[in-house]
Amino acid sequence: MPPRINIPPLTRGLLVLLFICTVLNASLRYREWAPGQEASFTSGLYNIPYLVLVPAQSLVYPWTHLTSAFVEQNVVSFLVTGATLFFGGRYLERAWSSAEFAKFVLFATMIPNLLAFGTYTLWFMLAKSEARASTSINGGVAIQGAFLVAFKQLVPEHTVAVFRGLIRMRVKHFPALFLLANTLSGVVFGTDTALFLAWYGVLTSWIYLRFYRTTPSAGDGGPALHGDASETFAFAHFFPEPLQTLVAPLADAVYQTLVTLRICSPFSDEDVDAGNEQASARAEGGLPNLMNPRGGRGGGRREEAERRRALALKALDQRLGAAATRPAPVAAAAAAGSSAAGLTNHEAERNDDRGGEGGDRA
Repeated sequence: MPPRINIPPLTRGLLVLLFICTVLNASLRYREWAPGQEASFTSGLYNIPYLVLVPAQSLVYPWTHLTSAFVEQNVVSFLVTGATLFFGGRYLERAWSSAEFAKFVLFATMIPNLLAFGTYTLWFMLAKSEARASTSINGGVAIQGAFLVAFKQLVPEHTVAVFRGLIRMRVKHFPALFLLANTLSGVVFGTDTALFLAWYGVLTSWIYLRFYRTTPSAGDGGPALHGDASETFAFAHFFPEPLQTLVAPLADAVYQTLVTLRICSPFSDEDVDAGNEQASARAEGGLPNLMNPRGGRGGGRREEAERRRALALKALDQRLGAAATRPAPVAAAAAAGSSAAGLTNHEAERNDDRGGEGGDRA
């Protein structure tokens, strides 16, 4: 008997919203078409401004900052977004709870859409291009990037194998590849909407998880943690190691600017230690089977946990080594001197005792 597929309530609702918005948009676009007009569904003539974001028209429809993320224009993108919500949503909703997952989805859809809306409005004002003003901003690209960031936080060392193990890749590399693919597509094929939504989705979701999301402490009865201060979730770690040395100074400068502007609070050493502990605790769970998120973690869970723990310990050792001082050798020398003095006194006492015994015998 095949296993029963159990979909959490919010994930189920998001899938229904995706289906309804996409079908409704397609139906309304078809009704807008008339014989003799341009038979291209990419034309601005067929945009539905009260379902998708259109810079020149959607200002009076604020709800489109949410609904546009669930409107797809073709079958392929509809299937990709549907699979993202089905598999990723089921795991994240169970890992975080429905309420926390709802906050994350709202943040990962509305903020990127708002930023993209502002980008195209500014583009239109500077270039005086009517095409920019009538651009349709829609699709689940921002959600896809946000989900990859969430998995990068939860299970960065998990290895995904496709094509019967021919291609193996760790989850922590997915966001960088996602950004690279959408950037190249935007430059080569002109899919600039996906380019902006991909970058805005990754950045805004990382900012939310890094600085604002509240999580319970890994220890029993400990205080709640605000954000994720673990060193392995720093923005530089989203990129391959050769690029991390280039990205880290830029990311640190942006972080210091945000702290100066009081947009986010600086992390203390205790926050970093708690974040590393939390990251190690998350690694113990591994990544469940996507068709059965509550079980079936597979044989690689222990290996994944060991890799994750080793990274956290390495980062902690580097910090402790940089902050260490040098009184320890002096203290060790003093202790060794005291031990030597004690040993000398003990030997002298033994010699005196032997001398006394010799005198008695004489």
